[in-house]
Amino acid sequence: MLNYQLILAVFIGISTLLVLILKFRIQAFIALLIASIAVGITAGMDPTEIIKTMQDGMGNTLGFVAVVVGLGAMFGAILEHSGGAEALAKYLLHKFGEKNASWALMLTGFFVAIPVFFDVAFIILVPLIYSLQRKTKKSLLLYAIPLLAGLAITHSFIPPTPGPVAVADILKADLGWVILLGFITGIPAAIISGPLFAKYISTKIHINAPKLDEVPATYNSYPSIGLVLSIIGIPILLIVLNTVLNSAFFETNSIIPEALKKWIQMIGHPFSALIIANLIAIYLLGIKRGVDKETILKITTKSMSSAGIIILLTGAGGVFKQILVNTGTGEMLANYFANAGIPIIVFAFIAAVFIRILQGSATVAMITSAGITAPLLASNVSEVDKALLVIAIASGASILSHVNDSGFWLVSNYLGLTEKQTFKSWTIMTTLLALVGFTTVGIISLFL
Repeated sequence: MLNYQLILAVFIGISTLLVLILKFRIQAFIALLIASIAVGITAGMDPTEIIKTMQDGMGNTLGFVAVVVGLGAMFGAILEHSGGAEALAKYLLHKFGEKNASWALMLTGFFVAIPVFFDVAFIILVPLIYSLQRKTKKSLLLYAIPLLAGLAITHSFIPPTPGPVAVADILKADLGWVILLGFITGIPAAIISGPLFAKYISTKIHINAPKLDEVPATYNSYPSIGLVLSIIGIPILLIVLNTVLNSAFFETNSIIPEALKKWIQMIGHPFSALIIANLIAIYLLGIKRGVDKETILKITTKSMSSAGIIILLTGAGGVFKQILVNTGTGEMLANYFANAGIPIIVFAFIAAVFIRILQGSATVAMITSAGITAPLLASNVSEVDKALLVIAIASGASILSHVNDSGFWLVSNYLGLTEKQTFKSWTIMTTLLALVGFTTVGIISLFL
């Protein structure tokens, strides 16, 4: 049975969040905290209990996310500074050839966005698509859209990027499963919203690259491709190995000594995996290539500033979730949706879509909808189902990027598009990505 006071509390909380962000332009971190307080007051919580709940929600969430996002930001900064991202892109373009350049760029975006933030990766790689357009004289969108699709998929679906890490932590989902299913789900979404859509939209909108101002760095100055791929793959393989070896199969078929499994658990934990990857990257991409220690320190320290806002936003999302748990709102809504026959995965997707369209930020949409959804989960939900739920939320939070999203203007400015052209290309691409991603999640859920 619905408790209308708790329903009102959720409505007021979300409305408060949106009004503060959209009308008053208040930073999302403080807006989430104020919205959490509004939920607690409306639900009738004791004032001191509201503050304690906020503290618990922040602390419980940041214990994991702060470490992973911080280490991930450092890792990406080292790869960026070394030229590893450009090296990977040039290598794939060379192997695929000019004819299949759009597929090479999609793969480039897919892999580069694992360690590097979306906007940083796009800015690093945009000279490559300029160069291709000048050479082929085809529309810039033929190359830009696949690159953007690859970047966006990984940014939203595959840890250790901040969005899925934050959602996985709030939902208590296993990162190994999120990585595996994120890759599987991301492939069709990237293909359809990337090269296939690019082939169509490039015939409708012709865009030329800006005039060349400077000659890019030579290919010989970049690290080797094998080294770059190995370093990017290290944390992913360690995390996935940990997940597989500690799955139900190996629990019931104990062919690995228990002591060894515990060591693998430690090494394959995201903390250890990213620490190992950072140390290897610092040495092989930095020290061994002649970068002095002071420069490495400066690079890694600067990366913390970009990680800070993600960490604080995630903590505020954890506060919002904890308020919903402690008021009993989550349990009440879970029972209602169960009785109404509405799958939680559908609710989570729709919630993310709603918040994304209204306030623009995919990260805020992911964290807020995860906070709303987490209290609805039953205790017996499988790790696979939780991982699929993470990707469903990520899909919804990726949809329909428009004028209230900073990504919309980043793409518009760098590609030289009008607002109308950006809607027809970038906005449609993000919508295709979201719909294909969620559809794939639904199909996978029928079999797993």
